Amino acid sequence: MLSILDRYFLRELAYGVFATAVVLLVIFAGGAFATVLQKVANGSIQPTIMFQVLGLQMVDLLSMLLPMSAFLGTLMALGRMYRESEMHVLASSGMGPRGMLRPVTLLAAITTVAVGTVSLWLGPLASRTSDQLIAAANRSVIAAGLDAGRFTELPGKGGIIFVDTLSRDGTKLGKTFIATDRVDSNGNPQVRVVNAEHGQMYQESDGESRFLGLSNGWQFEIPLAGDNWRRMKYERNDISLSTVGEDEQDTDPSHELTTAQLLTSREPDALGEFVSRVAAPVSTLVLMMMVLPMSRQAPRDARYGRLLIAVLAYFLYVIWQLIARAQILKGHLHTSAPIWVLHLAVFAVAAWFFWRQYTPRRAAKRTA
Repeated sequence: MLSILDRYFLRELAYGVFATAVVLLVIFAGGAFATVLQKVANGSIQPTIMFQVLGLQMVDLLSMLLPMSAFLGTLMALGRMYRESEMHVLASSGMGPRGMLRPVTLLAAITTVAVGTVSLWLGPLASRTSDQLIAAANRSVIAAGLDAGRFTELPGKGGIIFVDTLSRDGTKLGKTFIATDRVDSNGNPQVRVVNAEHGQMYQESDGESRFLGLSNGWQFEIPLAGDNWRRMKYERNDISLSTVGEDEQDTDPSHELTTAQLLTSREPDALGEFVSRVAAPVSTLVLMMMVLPMSRQAPRDARYGRLLIAVLAYFLYVIWQLIARAQILKGHLHTSAPIWVLHLAVFAVAAWFFWRQYTPRRAAKRTA
């Protein structure tokens, strides 16, 4: 059963964490939205799924956002209570370190469970769903915004298409017009124009490649540097719908694997990814322990002095984790032991400083 003091602490800390999470969410969403817009401009993502991809990416980023929100929000909430002398009054009333540990530990446990759920399960699931959504959109003319009665650009800069009628599922087309830019065997640019009485979209057995099967039409090849046009009448003409390949720098196959698959893999990438997923909830506990000694300040101390020191300590802690993970990915480290030593060392140092703050100081001996 929580006491009145515990409920007060939890309420104040929860307000601070929530406010910080909202601010960080806006910042992270702005950066993710700019990245998604850049991919839309490059043609890697279709505009119709832009906000779905953005939402899934934000879910994946929660494993990094939530620990930072808990750390900064708790730090600012406790710092305010110290500046307004609330903590000093409570300490003079007999509240010891256990009075501080109970609400912070409860908040840390709730945050750790949430971070672990996102890091170990929900984040990778959102990443896989996002990649599958992008891949399906790049293979679909409907997701590219194809609509009857207007010109539409095909995925992967595959040209411009116009249809007068379109079935509900997008597989059967009425009268069709397609114009594409291409280069002939001599390296000269040309425009290929194809029209058809009707068409149908189909895919190969592997489900990856899609084609438009056009029937009863004409194909024109118009060189831009000459006048030797070519015209051909056909009964059947299949046109491949090009797909947009993902940027290799943006893809991380190990991030899309489930946690169970990472445990059975022996690859350095899988080990590095597994360490990152487990480190997220563990870091939350370590950061909440760091908050306790770093939040203490006198009423006349600088308002953001301890905050700057805490942010610097946070980044040093994260940077050392990234360095260890990079060594694992490069194959220089074949075990995650250094990262666990780092977590234990930082937690032990933070706990020692916190307990030392509540240790009564011995009076200095006077010499005659």
